[in-house]
Amino acid sequence: MKIPRRIFLYLAASAAALTALSSLAWSQTYPTRPVRIFVGFTAGGQVDIVARLMGQWLSDRLGQPFVVENRPGAGTNIATEAVAKATPDGYTLLAVGPPNAINATLYDKLNFNFARDIVPVAGTFRVPNVMEINLSVPAKTVPEFIAYARANPGKISMASAGNGTTSHVAGELFKMMSQIEMVHVPYRGSPPALTDLIGGQVHVMFDVMPSSIEHIRAGKLRALAVTTTARPDALPDLPTVGDFLPGYEASSWGGVGAPRNTPVEIVNTLNREINAALVSPKMQAQLADLGATVLVGSPADFGKFIVEETEKWSKVVKFSGAKPG
Repeated sequence: MKIPRRIFLYLAASAAALTALSSLAWSQTYPTRPVRIFVGFTAGGQVDIVARLMGQWLSDRLGQPFVVENRPGAGTNIATEAVAKATPDGYTLLAVGPPNAINATLYDKLNFNFARDIVPVAGTFRVPNVMEINLSVPAKTVPEFIAYARANPGKISMASAGNGTTSHVAGELFKMMSQIEMVHVPYRGSPPALTDLIGGQVHVMFDVMPSSIEHIRAGKLRALAVTTTARPDALPDLPTVGDFLPGYEASSWGGVGAPRNTPVEIVNTLNREINAALVSPKMQAQLADLGATVLVGSPADFGKFIVEETEKWSKVVKFSGAKPG
């Protein structure tokens, strides 16, 4: 039986309207059960801490527990793959960070495509790295360090928290832009790297500010510059690396992602509530304690930011020849 065109169009429109209403109703009742936030790091790091702060905020605002699950390993790829393959219903989220942008080039083969399989929900924070040196290095400024490195090619060792971490690629970007040689020494996290940096086993590190700032304040390390384009409130007297190498910028950051095809209404609900947290004085104060600033914006804003970070670090990874640890 052939359905008249007018009736067909009516039925099609009705079906579309029912789908839209169903999706809207779903988002209005979301969440109806606990939500998991996967973190690809061990507990206690900045991404984990911010995920827990945000999880508590979302729990209070949306009436269901937002529970952090730490799934470290493979440079955050284990957690990312779990979320990429999860049901796209808003009940499995990912704490997104720089490794997601870096790993797209660092790893030759992954079981997921981050840009395709994870939808950006919202940014949360941004924090500078600090270029810091052992006190025995005879440099008080970035230009003096560059001159010293050029006078001692291949003799300067650069510590990092591990292959593909922000402390690694921030240093590689510095090498690329300053045209100096440094030997990369990867560690399993910032604490052991900082121990050797203070002890003089290595010379320089581009560490995230929260883990280094107390050593700097105690005079155990000499900070030369911050890696962001603006001076942070926590270290207002430090210049930026970009003051001496125009265009240089590196930072650690965080946000929230969800599996591809998560309903846009749910993404928008989460984005709205996360942004509400980021403009609250309490959350801003908590992030300031970590040396971080807020990263507010729409899902599209966060997606654009991730694309820019991925493209930037792709060039650095290729230049350095970095490989997974």
